[in-house]
Amino acid sequence: MTVRRTSCTLCEAICGVLVTVEDGKVTDIRGDESDPLSRGHICPKAVALRDLQEDPDRLTTPVRRTADGWQQIGWEAAYELVVGKLTAIQRAHGQNAVGVYLGNPNVHSLGSLTHLPTMVRQLRTRNRFSATSIDQLPHMLASHLLYGHQLMVAVPDIDRTSYLLMLGANPLASNGSMMTAPGFGRRLKEVSKRGGKVVVVDPRRTETAAVADEHLFVRPGTDAALLLALIHQVISDGHARVASYVDGLATVESAVEKWTAERAAELTGIPAAEIRRIATEFATADRAACYGRVGVSTQQFGAVCQWAIQVLNIITGNLDRPGGTMFPRPAVNPLLGIGRGHIGVWKSRVRGLPEFGGELPVSTMAEEILTPGEGQIRALLTVAGNPVLSTPNGRRLDEALGSLDFMVSIDPYINETTRHADVILPPAPPLEREHYDLVFHQLAVRNTARWNDAVLPKPASARHEWEIFRDLGLALVRRTPWSRRRALTTARLKVPPRQIVAAGLRIGPYRLSLRALRKNPGGIDLGPLQPALPEALHHKTKRIDLAQRMILDDLPRLDALPPLEDGELLLIGRRHLRNNNSWMHNSERLVKGKPRHHLLMHPDDLAERELTDGQVVSVSSAAGTISVEVAASNDMMRGVVSLPHGFGHGRPGARLSVANRVPGPSANDITDAAFVDPTAGTAAVNGVPVTVTAS
Repeated sequence: MTVRRTSCTLCEAICGVLVTVEDGKVTDIRGDESDPLSRGHICPKAVALRDLQEDPDRLTTPVRRTADGWQQIGWEAAYELVVGKLTAIQRAHGQNAVGVYLGNPNVHSLGSLTHLPTMVRQLRTRNRFSATSIDQLPHMLASHLLYGHQLMVAVPDIDRTSYLLMLGANPLASNGSMMTAPGFGRRLKEVSKRGGKVVVVDPRRTETAAVADEHLFVRPGTDAALLLALIHQVISDGHARVASYVDGLATVESAVEKWTAERAAELTGIPAAEIRRIATEFATADRAACYGRVGVSTQQFGAVCQWAIQVLNIITGNLDRPGGTMFPRPAVNPLLGIGRGHIGVWKSRVRGLPEFGGELPVSTMAEEILTPGEGQIRALLTVAGNPVLSTPNGRRLDEALGSLDFMVSIDPYINETTRHADVILPPAPPLEREHYDLVFHQLAVRNTARWNDAVLPKPASARHEWEIFRDLGLALVRRTPWSRRRALTTARLKVPPRQIVAAGLRIGPYRLSLRALRKNPGGIDLGPLQPALPEALHHKTKRIDLAQRMILDDLPRLDALPPLEDGELLLIGRRHLRNNNSWMHNSERLVKGKPRHHLLMHPDDLAERELTDGQVVSVSSAAGTISVEVAASNDMMRGVVSLPHGFGHGRPGARLSVANRVPGPSANDITDAAFVDPTAGTAAVNGVPVTVTAS
């Protein structure tokens, strides 16, 4: 029996765990108290690492579709088939005839981060999509515009703040997101012990709102009006104070002039007096941080929201201040290997929505497959994603995937998306790979570093993600004429992730070595967040311009927001601690217990429609209709209903023996791919107009 240290890679919290192994089998997983970031905290998902390892549904060798069903195929034969098909389609129809979709788990894999981008670049297609545009894109856009780099994200310094204002965030369920803060509940209690205050603004009384000092209901999709009113009030009251390197305050003041507390109250449902009070409390607190997450990102004004959150922090003097919002300083700087970002360099073929950072909005993917013409997607590569369940109007995407000439998926499962593939290449599971977290240290509330060797040996017949990307990339490169670029790409693909991390540590701010981290498998504490501006800004001027024209030009659209139609409700999502989007429902230990797929609805909204608790109802939107059981909940704001996404299993051909028994429809069968934030291109899956009637 041995106990080995690693980290859980199933969410952004990157909690340290102790894994007990007996005779090559995992027998126990618990929190690692020596981890300086997570300090022993874990959630139920960490224990499910064992389930991923032992899942009989997990593929261990490549498979190809045949007339007689799925057939195992060798790795080299699979690579030859995939590369041959993709390049043939590009020769016949152009480079953009191949599309790429990258799912959320890629950011949790060291090998995906080091080798996937290089492989994808060899396809030379502009039809690239990812989960970013149905998640954190507005965060990245705001960071790009204000700070000069898409990943220069300011995070709340929660361990020192005295006033935390959260909008559309539920970190007690998410463990923190775009804010790596394991053990968030404990950190929240520590705010109260310091005499601080936590305020949550959300259309639902979430798990986080329930333990906060104050909760305010807000009409979905109107958070931007609240934020603009807070900015207006801070400036009007004379509380605005900006650093010497900040420009544009006067322009912002003019832009928000009409956004009084009274005007915001009309849209949000929050009384004007409450808005003024919150503005005063935030501006006069000694250390305050405003933070917004999915609820304010994946809506029709996500870009305005995330920009406004940054502006509120900046004009109250809370940016780059202990206890405010600060920039982590990770041991390996990922910003060196990732572009600063750009927007609108090209646009989607059918609808003309802008790319961001080289990716088109995922809301356009189905139409780019189904609409004939030059540039139509005819082949698709998906990596660690299930967009049929996780992106808007999943039914239409399901139809689109069935029309492709060829599809390849790099994924360990035959799920609702990969069942359409012609070839599936399965990577080894998390416990069989080395890990260093390149992204989430960049978002962490404390500077730490941790390297972990694999807990279990990888079978010789298996392949790590980086090995799959390496081999596919090399096969693609071999089909191009020799050039210096080809030689450099070949060399880059052959460098293992371990060597890349070692080099990053050596040139990083702390000059660490991989050897030092391996001697401390519980992690090394590098201290609290430190002020870094203006030197750390990625703008050449080393200045912040608040008056971003593309944001300010969008404010009239908010001002013209129409009222709801009679009988219409607004749909929002919901997260649960035991869920992780669409990809953890095949773990028996995570899905057991009380069903959690129900539509939540306020009792008065039920009575108004002569519906009853537990009744099966029809939920309809512009995209379609689903049937689901409704549950009465006083935690819901009047006029708002909530349905979790990631459900909708049990489709023909999906080989998920546990998930296929989990009830509940896919929320994305009624989210509308046409309902987006046109500024950023982000899917608006919160604030979707729906009607609810008896089935």
